Amino acid sequence: MKNKQVKFLKKLLETPSATGTEIAVAALVRDRLAEVADEIETNVMGSVHATLSGKGTGPSLMLSAHMDEIGLMVTYISDEGFLSVASVGGVDAGVLPGMRVDVHASGAFEPLRGVVGRKPIHLIDPDERKKVTPIDKLVIDLGLPAKKVKKLVRVGDVITFGVGFERFGRNMAVSRAFDDKAGVWVAVRVLEKLAEAGRASGDFICAATVQEEIGTRGAETSAYSVFPDVGLAFDVTHATDYPGIDKTKHGKIVCGEGPVIARGPNINPEVFERLVAAAEAEGIPYQIEAEPGVTGTDARAIQMARGGVPTGLVSVPLRYMHTPTEVVCLDDLDATVKLIVRFALDLDEGACFVPGMGSASVGEADELAEDAAEATEAPETAAQAQFDKTGVK
Repeated sequence: MKNKQVKFLKKLLETPSATGTEIAVAALVRDRLAEVADEIETNVMGSVHATLSGKGTGPSLMLSAHMDEIGLMVTYISDEGFLSVASVGGVDAGVLPGMRVDVHASGAFEPLRGVVGRKPIHLIDPDERKKVTPIDKLVIDLGLPAKKVKKLVRVGDVITFGVGFERFGRNMAVSRAFDDKAGVWVAVRVLEKLAEAGRASGDFICAATVQEEIGTRGAETSAYSVFPDVGLAFDVTHATDYPGIDKTKHGKIVCGEGPVIARGPNINPEVFERLVAAAEAEGIPYQIEAEPGVTGTDARAIQMARGGVPTGLVSVPLRYMHTPTEVVCLDDLDATVKLIVRFALDLDEGACFVPGMGSASVGEADELAEDAAEATEAPETAAQAQFDKTGVK
């Protein structure tokens, strides 16, 4: 990944966007694509739709990635100036004690530094040491007088982990919020690459959605309003390449071994086959993940929009999801952009996504039907054979 693209990724990751407060990241997306996209709109939910018009009449394709990250919300301010909080999205209470956080206070221009306090181990009873302290029992210390805290902070203000992006190891990176601002980066880069390649046949819509972490809410409204011919969701998925993960239960998903293509009832089979074909045509290593139920991604909302949208899901392996130290391999992000660009360019006017009627299966179905018809025909009698040959009954 080139340094220019790493800087944009870092900017996305470090711009706070706890669920429901995605405004600043939305502005980054609009600014980045202002000179590339043919049309950019922001809907009432806050999701951004950037459209690159197609050069022909191929199917429209929407690529969705969510801008929001998990965080905390202020629920109470004590008389001493300590903050009580609740989770916004799936926050693991076990990783919070001792964390530094950014409190995005209504009355401050810059985030306030806070620390998640808990009694020191010396003052905790032996039995209590074995338990995870619930989030509602933790407090955030701003190091300020109570009067100052109450002047700056309001109930409902959001809080994000106070850490940012860092490269380490062999082309690995660690940050909060790779879930799913890595996807926002991918969606933006796909639109830019398609523009460089002369555009796809059909329209391409980069949808940077909101509120995925509390139920794919932004994707629901985006998929309904855009209603593309084909939908792709991009998200992160659980890497299983470190100790303690049961591969027989969760599959083998390895950082650095390419994008992950999902397969299951949430995924249109023709979209899946086309994604695999695109990866193989480009020589991109890829992994397959079984999703036997509803995925917890934008793909769920896209598939169910209106009368249904043929949907695929592409992910990158992520270690330590929903912690302040999410880890990805940057090579996987680059490979994913290449994969989706090829998928978009290969979408042709005659593409069919009705299960069993797609371009890859129609011919096979016709052959099977012909074989079945021949197999059910009555055997020819001697009299019929004579008539066929001589015309005499």
